[in-house]
Amino acid sequence: MGFFSELKKSVSALTDTLTTELKKYHNRDVLDGAMAACALIAAADGVVSVEERRKMTAFVKTSPVVSVFGTEAALKEFTSYVDRIEVDYDMGRAEALRVIGKLRARPEEAKLVVRTAIIVGKADGDFDSDEKNAVRDIIKELGIDPTEFDFEEESRPRIKIGANKAR
Repeated sequence: MGFFSELKKSVSALTDTLTTELKKYHNRDVLDGAMAACALIAAADGVVSVEERRKMTAFVKTSPVVSVFGTEAALKEFTSYVDRIEVDYDMGRAEALRVIGKLRARPEEAKLVVRTAIIVGKADGDFDSDEKNAVRDIIKELGIDPTEFDFEEESRPRIKIGANKAR
């Protein structure tokens, strides 16, 4: 079996597991945290291009993981966080992390948000370093041990100021 077949099989298994778990923890804080995490992944390189927005919107509309919350509610929240990030990257990012941080005291729900971010990052088959760094930020905000997700803390350059210009 080829690499991409294995990757697809792995992502599919993660998606099935995550969907089942999200049904247990279906609440507004988890929806907000998951959509804020999706927005951070979309903006991981500092810019949400039209193509990234289109792909993430399609993901939100078709993902069984997100469908647990209702597609329209999820899409509205995702768009709201992306819009905030586009207006002012630093403020939008801080707001998204603040919302995600509400789940810090609820470890099972917090881990679901991290797994959602990882699945979104891997959805296009290219889980790049910017997306991995965004997941690390989410993990740090939630106070979770990064090794639980095979993420170790590493030093890295921060995203550039003024990165909210359209591409």
